[in-house]
Formats: sequence, structure tokens, C-alpha cells
Amino acid sequence: MDEQFNVYVKVDDRGAERCIKKFKRMCESFGVQKEYRNRKEYKKPSIKKKEKNIAATKKRSKSERRTGRRSKI
Repeated sequence: MDEQFNVYVKVDDRGAERCIKKFKRMCESFGVQKEYRNRKEYKKPSIKKKEKNIAATKKRSKSERRTGRRSKI
């Protein structure tokens, strides 16, 4: 199950640093790092569900605070 991928980055006239930054942005936009962190260790489905509920509660309370502030203005 341990798959290994080779990635080749073509460096153009703008330089290697810029190409590396572009590659990192691409990985972030495709969710590679997030997927890596999720697969790093096994989490029981019950724990995943609990974390999802906590995140939803935080998001809901944050949006409520924002709308409350805007209505007072």
C-alpha cells in the first residue's frame, strides 16, 4: 500500500525558488498535505464523528458572532 511517486519540476527562466513555491501552492490546492495528515494515523469512526461535530459547532458559533456584530452597526 506504500506507493511512491516521482515528481519532476521543470525549472524555467524565473528560477527554482519560484517553481518550488508554485509546486507547494498546487499541492495545497489539491489537498495533498491535508490528506497526508489524515492518513498519518488511524482514527476510529466515533472519534472522527466527534471531531466533525466539534468543528461544526465552532463554525456555527463563529458565524453567529459575525452576524451579531454586523447587525449592531
